[in-house]
Amino acid sequence: MKRSEARRAVAAALSTASSLGLKADDARVLHDSNKLTLRLLPCDVLARVAPAAHQVAQFEVDLAQRLAEAGCPVAALERRVEPRVHERDGYEITLWTYYEPVTPREISPADYATALKLLHTGMRELAFPAPHFTDRVEQAQQLVANHDRTPALADADRELLGGTLRTLRRAIGERGAAEQLLHGEPHPGNLLTTRNGPLFIDLETCCRGPVEFDLAHAPEEVGEHCPGVDQELLRECRILVLAMITTWRWDRDDQLPDGRRLAGEWLSQIRAAVDRNRLDRQG
Repeated sequence: MKRSEARRAVAAALSTASSLGLKADDARVLHDSNKLTLRLLPCDVLARVAPAAHQVAQFEVDLAQRLAEAGCPVAALERRVEPRVHERDGYEITLWTYYEPVTPREISPADYATALKLLHTGMRELAFPAPHFTDRVEQAQQLVANHDRTPALADADRELLGGTLRTLRRAIGERGAAEQLLHGEPHPGNLLTTRNGPLFIDLETCCRGPVEFDLAHAPEEVGEHCPGVDQELLRECRILVLAMITTWRWDRDDQLPDGRRLAGEWLSQIRAAVDRNRLDRQG
């Protein structure tokens, strides 16, 4: 968020917590992107604050409650207040349990795979409306095609990203793999190490699709602990996901630190992966 907007967001979170009887005199920024993640003190509550226009907070709250009831390894909403979305000063504020980091923070591939399997098992039984993963691919395609939103993207790179997104979206769909509810972005940044074990956060990206799409966000070593996975489909999903996150970095409004440098590196990886994939198909 921009600095002026972030100040308003922090104030909205503090006043919301205080109005609910939680002692909140200070806020520490834990993550700053399209939304602000704060640790409110001294009540020790985690607050997620997003512009009300995003309208995804209710989806996340409802899903978090359902997944927790199903025994899935997800972060819990703050138990001292009613689990709902609070609106203040143009922001949606949700309050969550704050988990003190434990050491070691790095999760082993085996534990990562186990946590993801538990999440998928619970999600498989959950009848919850969610967008299809291809809807998110389409959003990336629209961004690539929009020169005003991605003015710094070179024509050759625009063609590479657009072609990769289009080709793999079609190829993955044509495989006809079994689909279910997914996290959508279960990368290491969305998996906490806690005293309660690994817990997934940031459920706003949940969608429906093959489990390989979720697994494509995890480190490659995690896939080695997932028997039964379609390795060819997983390889295609990894390239697709890389093309998607590379596209987000070229958005003129993207605020990820060092995002453009990463985008350049990822473009090289995509080009190499696409070339390998083409040779494998020819072979």
